[in-house]
Amino acid sequence: MHRRRAICASRLVRKFFPAFLSLGAIFALILPAGTAESPVDPKRVAFEAVDRNAAQIAIVSDVLYYFGEPGMQEHESAKFLKGTLEQIGFKVEVGGAGLPSNVWAKWGSGKPVIAIATEMDSLPEGSQTPGSIPRKPLVEGAPGHMEGHNVMAAVAVGAAHAVKKAMEQFKLPGTVVVSIAPAEEQLMSRPYLVRDGYFKDVDAAIITHIADGSATGYGLQNYALIGAKFTFKGRTAHGGVNPWDGIDAVDAVELMDIGFDKLREHLRPTYRGHRTITIGGVQPNIIPDLGQIWWFIRDANGPWAKENFDKLVNIGRGAALMTGTTMEMEPFGAAWPTFANKSIAEAVQKNIEMVGMPAWSDEEVKFAKELQKSMGIKEQGLATKVLPLRAVTQNTSSNDIGDISWNVPTGTVRFPSAVLGVQAHHWTAGITPTMSLAHKGAVVGAKVMAASVLDLLTSPELRAAAKKQFEEDTKEIKYFSLLPPGAKPPLDLNKEMMDKYRPAMRKYYLTKQAEFK
Repeated sequence: MHRRRAICASRLVRKFFPAFLSLGAIFALILPAGTAESPVDPKRVAFEAVDRNAAQIAIVSDVLYYFGEPGMQEHESAKFLKGTLEQIGFKVEVGGAGLPSNVWAKWGSGKPVIAIATEMDSLPEGSQTPGSIPRKPLVEGAPGHMEGHNVMAAVAVGAAHAVKKAMEQFKLPGTVVVSIAPAEEQLMSRPYLVRDGYFKDVDAAIITHIADGSATGYGLQNYALIGAKFTFKGRTAHGGVNPWDGIDAVDAVELMDIGFDKLREHLRPTYRGHRTITIGGVQPNIIPDLGQIWWFIRDANGPWAKENFDKLVNIGRGAALMTGTTMEMEPFGAAWPTFANKSIAEAVQKNIEMVGMPAWSDEEVKFAKELQKSMGIKEQGLATKVLPLRAVTQNTSSNDIGDISWNVPTGTVRFPSAVLGVQAHHWTAGITPTMSLAHKGAVVGAKVMAASVLDLLTSPELRAAAKKQFEEDTKEIKYFSLLPPGAKPPLDLNKEMMDKYRPAMRKYYLTKQAEFK
């Protein structure tokens, strides 16, 4: 009896199945978007926006790549990003916090305020012909993107557009901020942005960075750093005829260098201290009246880095006293270690797993292996699996985005647009940022970023958990600016370099404009 009823029911379903489908389609149309009965939700809308504009994200990335502008000289990049963000409906400010190329964009109104943060600067001597495994600079000696900041900025723009589309369709409250900062490689933008109050009303932030896989993590990720140039001024004289009339400024540079070397054994084993002599005289028979040394001092946290730096300053003063020179100090970067929020990381990880990895072509994998072979590293191609959530191991690199993370709860999104094993800050990392593999990874990154921002916008519970975690993370050590009092950004940084190379670089500029839909 029961079997007969089941058979009859099955026949009815088969007979009227098209009608059921039609009714389902009707209900999908008449029910409010985002209800349990509807397959449409904000993340799906965001993902569709990213897919629809994959080519536009690639344009943003490629245009920035060919600009190739290093820290404090990102004028063309900032102009292009301003126009692009305005095209998608954001209100854009260029030049805040004394940084002429800083890009700060907002859309929406009221709380919560969620920030997307990244950077756009290139590196000196990084010029490289895309797709060329042999070393082949576009312009010999010119700067270029050998870390992929161009792709990172594109991911931020693509994610911002996708979030806006979802917020419009679902009438979601809140404000989205896009912060694309200059001179990250010299660690000299976020400390000024934080000092000038740009993040004081932000409820949470997500930072994005290029990687060779798709991943996030939590905990301390890198080191605090303080950088400065120390310039010693003396008096010139003839080295053979009357050296007693001279005051050798390079002697002061050397004594400062030696002085810090003598200090090293008395510092915590966690410290790092490295320098380069940027002015060291003209020729041996001229007593140099000018000497300059550029220092980076790092440690595992902000107070320790400040303690080490203060000792370095005293050594410089002593060197000036010993030589009869005068000393001037110019701040050149400051950064707290990045403290990635565990609660936000857990939300980001879910989005990473939902989005998955790009579908690499055979040609992309083959190219990656050829690049790896040329470098003498394992020929493993491209990453195919997302990485699990983990507590990160603190490393000794630095990123001034850390200052944001000590002021608002901050999560990280690492997206797969680089070849496994290729190290940033090397010309080989400049080969792929305009290739299809980088573009595919950017689509993944934009989706994960958009979904994570939407989580923070729509979940008071997530924001509360992130805030609680932030308070716990910052309970023992309180933030203070590592910038010396009265510090100003060095606006002429890399200017001479760009004045020299920009005319030759211009012939490679792209005329494309990104038009998001």
